[in-house]
Amino acid sequence: MNRPRIIVVKPIIALIALAALIVACVSAPVCAMASGRDAAAAAADTIVAGDAGTRHATPVDDTDQNAGGDSGQSAAPIAGPVPNVIITNFTYGDGSVPAGGKFNLGFSFQNKGSVAVQNMVISVDGGDGLTIAGGANTFYVPQLAAGATQSQTVPMQALIDAKSGAQAVVVSFRYEYVDAGQRSSNSVDEKISVPVSQPDRFQINDPVIPDDAQNGQESTITLAYVNKGKGDISNVEATMDGKGFDTVSKTQYLGNVASGGSGTIAYAFTPTDSGDLDAKITVTYEDSDGQQKTKEFPVKLTVAEPVPAMDDTAADIQDEQPGTPVWLLPTVAAVAIVAIVVIVVLVKRHRKKKRSAMDEQWDDWQDDQDGGDTLEAQGHASDTPAADDTDRQAPTEVIAPQPGERS
Repeated sequence: MNRPRIIVVKPIIALIALAALIVACVSAPVCAMASGRDAAAAAADTIVAGDAGTRHATPVDDTDQNAGGDSGQSAAPIAGPVPNVIITNFTYGDGSVPAGGKFNLGFSFQNKGSVAVQNMVISVDGGDGLTIAGGANTFYVPQLAAGATQSQTVPMQALIDAKSGAQAVVVSFRYEYVDAGQRSSNSVDEKISVPVSQPDRFQINDPVIPDDAQNGQESTITLAYVNKGKGDISNVEATMDGKGFDTVSKTQYLGNVASGGSGTIAYAFTPTDSGDLDAKITVTYEDSDGQQKTKEFPVKLTVAEPVPAMDDTAADIQDEQPGTPVWLLPTVAAVAIVAIVVIVVLVKRHRKKKRSAMDEQWDDWQDDQDGGDTLEAQGHASDTPAADDTDRQAPTEVIAPQPGERS
């Protein structure tokens, strides 16, 4: 009776042992996969966040252990997102940078990734309006931990011919990082803007005031302007305010003035009162930065009384007065010439007659001389009384030739 009971117990124990062996073989691969995932997670956690000088542990590949001693499998690690580096803050000074001025560009950058970055190279490009002032535009950062922030300062200068407005500065980051046991590289370009302003060189000359302003007569005031700056001037407007005058338009809109442009502001006005006239011309415009500017010019002049108008009767009388005939002047000239000729002829005739009379007197004197010699030759035959009579004769007067006459 006892022997058949032993035979029944042994097969049951064999079945239990076989079932345990099957369960062990099936659970071994599952345990190996779980072990591989735990090893990858531990490798990713070996990089610790900290300061810029934080050291990085290089992850290594792990091999799963053979859970059952029969076989083992390698688990592929899962990589995280690509770490990005961005600029979180930047400064360039107060207000805008004047053209030609120097400034320090400071900026802070942060590693937004979950792994550290290494061998970072930073490049700064100021474009067409800005340049590096006395230094290099490339900087090196050995490593930057995940979530860490670092700052950099770059000396820069705005070019003298830079246009007014925002000038772009491009900051480039190139770096490497290790994630899931693999080393990769990445680059990020960040752009910031720096406002640059050209100096305001919009010149307006003083008003040119008329010297002979009269009450009731239109006069003109002019102002010359020129834009000597390198930026454009916009929305130029001029207004003339005051009392004692009338004008068609007190406000003039001149529009925009390009660099190097010039022109003239002209105001035509009519004084309504005599005496001193006080006015003010206001010119408003926007500079190259869009800032509104205002310039004021006082105007002071003296307005004379109006000239009395000539009545109609006086005008008619003046119109009735005959004018000078055209033929009168040539006639007067001809008469004057004839008169001069006649006077010259008469003077010549007078002088000729005078010379003829003197010649006759000279001939008579010669005859008297000849007669005297004859009488003297006959004196010896005459008596003494005759000689006495000759001595008592009046002496002959000799007329000397006048200056300028022929002898």
